Amino acid sequence: MKTMGKILVFLADGFEEIEAIAPIDILRRGGCEVTTVSVMGRREVTSSRGVTVLADVLFSSDLFEGADMFVLPGGMPGTKNLKEHRELSEMLIKAHNSGKWLAAICAAPTILGGLGLLKGRKATCFPGMENELIEAQITKAFVEEDGKIITAKGAGVATDFGFALLKHMKDEKTALDVKSKMQFP
Repeated sequence: MKTMGKILVFLADGFEEIEAIAPIDILRRGGCEVTTVSVMGRREVTSSRGVTVLADVLFSSDLFEGADMFVLPGGMPGTKNLKEHRELSEMLIKAHNSGKWLAAICAAPTILGGLGLLKGRKATCFPGMENELIEAQITKAFVEEDGKIITAKGAGVATDFGFALLKHMKDEKTALDVKSKMQFP
C-alpha cells in the first residue's frame, strides 16, 4: 500500500456539491488525509445550489509542502472563482512541475488547460468546454488518467472520479474494498 501524504480539495463559492463531497468521502473512507481549502478568504463556502460548507482551512502557500494531490471540483461559478485565484494557479503549476498529482472534474479541467498543464495529455471535461483544454488530446472518457493528471466529465461520475483518486493515493485493493463497502456494483 502506498503511503501518500495530504490531499488538498480546493473550494470556491459556486462549487458543484457532489464533485467535491463524493471524492472527499471516498478518499477519507480509504484512509487518506484530505484537507478542504477555501480560496474565498473565509472558511464558509457556498455551493452552486446554496449548500454552505465549512472548509478545514483557508488557502495558504504553506499547504504545498506535504501535499501529494491537488483536487479541483467543478461547478459554476466555482470553476471561475478557482481560476481567478492567482496563488492557486501558481501552486498548481508548482505541483505539476514537482511531479505531484493534479485532479479536476467537470469544468475544472479548463483551469489546468488554461495553465498549459494538459499540453499533449489525454483529458476530458464537461461537454462544450473542450476548447479550453488547450493542446490536450480530448477524449470522451468519463474519467481520464494521463501521467499524474486525472480529469473527469461531471457530477454523474463524481464517485468514479473519487475511486480513481483513491486508487492512486492508496492502491487498487483499497479502492475496490471501499467501493464494495459502499455497495457500488
